[in-house]
Amino acid sequence: MTLPVIVIGGAPMWAEAAARQLQDAYTVRLYHDRHSLVARLADDRAAFLLVDGAAADWLHWVTTPKTSPATRRIPIAVVADDRDQRADALDAGADLALGLDELLADLPALARDYARVPDAAYLEALACGCQEPLPPLAREGVARFNAGEYYAQHDLFEEQWVNTDAPVRDLYRAILQVGVAYYQIERGNYRGALKMLLRSVQWLSLLPDVCQGVDVKQLRGDSYRVRAALERMNPSDIARFDRSLLKPVRLVEP
Repeated sequence: MTLPVIVIGGAPMWAEAAARQLQDAYTVRLYHDRHSLVARLADDRAAFLLVDGAAADWLHWVTTPKTSPATRRIPIAVVADDRDQRADALDAGADLALGLDELLADLPALARDYARVPDAAYLEALACGCQEPLPPLAREGVARFNAGEYYAQHDLFEEQWVNTDAPVRDLYRAILQVGVAYYQIERGNYRGALKMLLRSVQWLSLLPDVCQGVDVKQLRGDSYRVRAALERMNPSDIARFDRSLLKPVRLVEP
């Protein structure tokens, strides 16, 4: 049995502790330098990349994979204790940014959530489903989302998700969770918003850039920018969050 590959980049001091937690379910590879990073990640079929935020070149470890079609879907987590650096990491394209204590608290569970390795059948079914038109219920959910009715969009997308068995259901779950995060921002619930945005990553990262006419690439980028803005602010300042960052879902159908 071939185990999913998790790569630790930047030679961090916590690499050995992380590898011990993962060794039973994953193949852990340590990249001590960034030479030919994209090719190595692609060849290793990396399922998750953990980056040492303390390394001077941490930004390269994030932006290089995220700007290559061969590796841009690999989830990347930057480990840094500095709040501003975590926000910078999200701005740079990292899927997650967390402190060392958070990483080591339950790394196997984190890996189960984010180091997802769908099989070929799943990917083929997802691609086929994304070619279909957006169902009426989901279309109404987009309309409610775009009207700022984030609570109402939740119910519509949840119903669509429950009634869909195919992998494309992950599209509905992703939009739903981003919308719930925006709802939590409006309610002043900092932790709830951040939690939902983090949950949405695992679905957004698997979807193609366009699915059923939804511009997933834009939604992904919008939600990451919201997370970065949240990371930069104190939780008590949530009432002053810049609501202009809560962008609508874009449809790109001809």
